[in-house]
Amino acid sequence: MAAIIPCDVAIVGAGLAGGLMALALKRRHPGLDIRLIEGSSTIGGNHVWSFFASDIADADRWIVAPLICYGWKSYDVAFPAHTRMLTNGYYSIESARLDAVVRAALPEGALMTGRKVLGASPRAVVLGDGDRIEARGVIDARGTGDLKLLDLGWQKFLGREFALSEPHELTRPIVMDATVAQLGGYRFVYSLPFAATRMFVEDTYYSDGPEIERDALGVRIDAYVAAKEWQVDRLVREEAGVLPVAMGGDFEEYWRSGGNRVAKIGMRAGLFHPTTGYSLPDAVRIAALVSNSTDLTGKVLHDLTYHHARARWRERGFYRLLDKMLFRAAEPEERYRILERFYRLPPALIGRFYAGRSTMTDKARILTGKPPVPIGRAIRAITGGI
Repeated sequence: MAAIIPCDVAIVGAGLAGGLMALALKRRHPGLDIRLIEGSSTIGGNHVWSFFASDIADADRWIVAPLICYGWKSYDVAFPAHTRMLTNGYYSIESARLDAVVRAALPEGALMTGRKVLGASPRAVVLGDGDRIEARGVIDARGTGDLKLLDLGWQKFLGREFALSEPHELTRPIVMDATVAQLGGYRFVYSLPFAATRMFVEDTYYSDGPEIERDALGVRIDAYVAAKEWQVDRLVREEAGVLPVAMGGDFEEYWRSGGNRVAKIGMRAGLFHPTTGYSLPDAVRIAALVSNSTDLTGKVLHDLTYHHARARWRERGFYRLLDKMLFRAAEPEERYRILERFYRLPPALIGRFYAGRSTMTDKARILTGKPPVPIGRAIRAITGGI
């Protein structure tokens, strides 16, 4: 027989954004009756999420601090004509750690895994088995809305974690190694030294289509690892993903596509960096925002998350403009030159860029000087003439 399950707040989707929201709400409101609903058996899927120290405000660090698995004080980038070490903390979170921390924080019955969701409204969630959750407020964190409503390029990747038979000599991450062959778009390899004999290597492309050729990327990762002379004992795990890189689109229609009057967070709310596609910094910010609210009813949650997401979309037009230059003004094999030039700029500016908090002075610095793409094509890309 179908059951009606009452609670204070129901969070639909236990990915990164949903997991962070559950943790923040439980920390700020210990007596809150939460339901975190997920169709799969685990929280967070199979992922490694990384972020710069400058991505997270000091006041919000309590949300992610318990989740951090690895950390470094600096990182490297490499391009054909420029290499650099930057001093900025860099941290990684594994989905298994998110799963463990959320399970430990929530009381029995609060986490509802393996439950298919048929629909969500501002105050109710209907499950596939007929059960109905009735909440004071509902937050939808189930991945993207209708991406066809946005003008997008794509960042796509395949990552492999290796156990090595001999220690490597890498002392800090290589966040971008663009000295590799540029194939079909801006390509770089990303390496994280998790331990002396543990390495995560990811092959990443900024390209026009979302399709991933997993076999080809796997071959390239293995070739990169062999060239570094890292001695592989075994493959620990593998993950792949496709992230949207926004050049434009209709935010209002995108918001409505995910449920018009329902509060939304994460990718479903359009809360991701337009240039990187990364959503962790935004997920932390909105978790902090909502958890500081004293009214968690459906309409208030909707208005709070909607106005926050809309404001972020409006203020990030500069990044979408840069994305147009990257995808439409540069030949695919020459796109690396834009990033190579960018990484010659001051470290603090680079940090603010990835945090989505570039100042007017930062924007002027990024755009001034000789552009690494043909001027005519850059103008046409910006004005929509292509």
